[in-house]
Amino acid sequence: MQKADSTEIAFTPSSLVRTEAAALEALAVRLDAAMGRDFERALELVLRCGEERGRVVVTGMGKSGIIAQKIAATLSSTGSPALFLHPAEAVHGDLGVLMPGDVVVALSASGETEEILRLLATLKRKGDALISFTCKLDSTLALASDVVLDVSVEREACGLGQFGLAPTASTTAMLALGDALAIAVSLRKGFKAENFADLHPGGKLGKKLSLVRDLMHSGEATPAVTAQTTMTDVIYEMSRKKLGLTTVQDAAGKLLGVISDGDLRRLLEREGGAALNKTAGEAMNAHPRTIAASELAASALAEMEARKITALVVLDAAGRVEGVLHLHDLWGMELI
Repeated sequence: MQKADSTEIAFTPSSLVRTEAAALEALAVRLDAAMGRDFERALELVLRCGEERGRVVVTGMGKSGIIAQKIAATLSSTGSPALFLHPAEAVHGDLGVLMPGDVVVALSASGETEEILRLLATLKRKGDALISFTCKLDSTLALASDVVLDVSVEREACGLGQFGLAPTASTTAMLALGDALAIAVSLRKGFKAENFADLHPGGKLGKKLSLVRDLMHSGEATPAVTAQTTMTDVIYEMSRKKLGLTTVQDAAGKLLGVISDGDLRRLLEREGGAALNKTAGEAMNAHPRTIAASELAASALAEMEARKITALVVLDAAGRVEGVLHLHDLWGMELI
């Protein structure tokens, strides 16, 4: 059996996780201290870039490049247009994607990655600013940057002792810092769940982020009567539209109330045949649950479950009826 090298550190899966967790804790401490000012400067550069219709161009080589791709994806999905620039491909023509006003975020643990250093002159000339994530604050990349964010770690988590051969803790720190920057930018911009939904129309996530307006019954499919409508005609409208209720509206389309199947049953139990002599205005629930078309379908489902109801009336800002969302409309959305 081959003897373990004396520089190796005893490895267990939990020790790797603890080493990476320690690196993240150290990063958080730096962000709370002096490095927080540098982070704020980086945040302002990205925000200014967006205001001027620039993009965030994220670059890195090897493992750092993989992290750079994820950071670019997170920025884009949270409202900050971003792209990944492969540094090796960049010197063979891909630098053409870089436009005035773009901010470059360069990831290099050593700060001496050859492929990135070859780009520095062009990055500084064409881009609006250069932000670097590096472990070496006196490196060539750091000294050339407008803002340097420190992702240094006490040691890598690879178990190879002082050599730190496999990027592990350092790339985890880069990833966390990139997420922090992307989310801080999105929050500063006022990016909301409905904005996130607009950028994620596909897959299960897209279904969860569907908006009420995309699922509701509207126009002629919306059951509607006036306050003067007789109960016979109310029942006919409810049966015809098959949503288990009808809205009661005024001449301007504003909601006055709702009559549901349950309301109708309770009225008949209470008053018998005399219930048919009433008008919709006399029989309606004047305080029904409503929702806005811009709300998420998941929010509508949560409201239905909390109130133990099967439909919500969709209103605009002026209180006019835009449609009805039924529980059945959510069954195919993988929300239930």
